[in-house]
Amino acid sequence: MQLWVGLGNPGALHAMQRHNVGYMVADTIAEVHGFGAVQKKFLGWVQDGRIGGERIVLLKPATYMNESGRSVGEALRFYKLGTDALTVFHDELDLPPFKVKVKQGGGTAGHNGLRSIDQHLGPDFRRVRIGIGHPGHKDRVTGHVLGNYAKSELDPLADLLGAIASEADWLARGDDVRFMNDLAMRLGE
Repeated sequence: MQLWVGLGNPGALHAMQRHNVGYMVADTIAEVHGFGAVQKKFLGWVQDGRIGGERIVLLKPATYMNESGRSVGEALRFYKLGTDALTVFHDELDLPPFKVKVKQGGGTAGHNGLRSIDQHLGPDFRRVRIGIGHPGHKDRVTGHVLGNYAKSELDPLADLLGAIASEADWLARGDDVRFMNDLAMRLGE
């Protein structure tokens, strides 16, 4: 069993913000792979399903980004899982828009969701970093991260979300390199 967490902020106001791309990934994976109905648990929303031979529990914390660790910690303790079973999907300023990199462990790079999970569980979990690009100056970061995707970005965003869901079997198997390679090929990179 694995716990996959999509980071975001709850509510319609935040739905299309770059900071919510983790929520978008979780929703797309659940839809593409036919996960069960949404349940309210662990201070968030949970869906259960299978990808390949693996049972995956998808969690979208409803605690707002800076408290995500509380929700993730509750879910891991309930299922008696360690951080080796945890994958977190999140936005990444330091990657160009729509680029994806998977990494095990590491720092938080100022990301409040990652910081919260790190504080509750430590840094040793897998991260699927989804590029949103950097606005160029640190004074513009908050507006960029909390800004909605532009109309011109919606088609590439839909392509990216679909590709991540389609290649999720490689993540479930623990083959991060194959996931990134097949994702890049699918997106024509």
